[in-house]
Amino acid sequence: MRCHSPLILVSLVLGLAGSVAACRADQLAEKGRDIFNQNQHAVVTVQVVLKVSYPGAGKSSENRQEITGTVVDPSGLTVLALSAADPSEMYQRMLAEQGSQNKLDIEVTDLKILLDDGTELPAEIVLRDKDLDLAFIRPKTKPASPMTAVDLSKSAPAQLLDEVITLNRLNSAAGRAYAASVERISAVIQKPRAFYIPDSTMTSTTLGSPAFALDGKVVGLLVMRAVNSKGGSGRSLRENMTSIILPAEDVLKGAKQAPEVKGDSEKKEAPKETTEKK
Repeated sequence: MRCHSPLILVSLVLGLAGSVAACRADQLAEKGRDIFNQNQHAVVTVQVVLKVSYPGAGKSSENRQEITGTVVDPSGLTVLALSAADPSEMYQRMLAEQGSQNKLDIEVTDLKILLDDGTELPAEIVLRDKDLDLAFIRPKTKPASPMTAVDLSKSAPAQLLDEVITLNRLNSAAGRAYAASVERISAVIQKPRAFYIPDSTMTSTTLGSPAFALDGKVVGLLVMRAVNSKGGSGRSLRENMTSIILPAEDVLKGAKQAPEVKGDSEKKEAPKETTEKK
């Protein structure tokens, strides 16, 4: 009977391990592409124009930016991270924490949903939820055809170390191309409410990006979470802010409350009882 040398056995084991890893990577990529193909058109670029005023100095400026939004209803109802669409709440909190006497007023003066065929849909904010960092917007006029939307009712929870697929659209320099990333859940938070912490690996994921389980069900939406800090330094502020994946069921609750477009709808806020768990 002929015995194999230890070197040959090690080579066989390493080769088998490499094959298993390559197979797993191929399966992840295949599932990710399926999710991308089914949901990419539900991810849109939203162009936001902000008027920033400094009442004490008598100055104002205009800031135009593009952020990611997720369409959650064929009528065009789209959800954004409020901190990305209108950072006034966060700025006010930061200024208050720093004890600053300088007032800063931020007003959303224009919103457009940019579709991949070049269509621009003027829109307005119809609901804000400061606690969950959500802003819901609707087109001012009905889209010519139903829009592709993520079905928030078909959701799935995530577990620690699960991989999820996130979708977004890149900036204008990249042609606003659709993009996908693989994120891993590094923590699952249960209190004061349930949400997920993605790992800190640098990817193309932005606020407003939807996250999907590998079975294709939506896990949630990337938003910002901030808590009040007692210190006033920039470091303490950064330590009290983090991006999270808000569960889809919480986003769905907000979507069900979003009214139709009205003249004063931009001032509407989610009822307090819907954003806090007893």
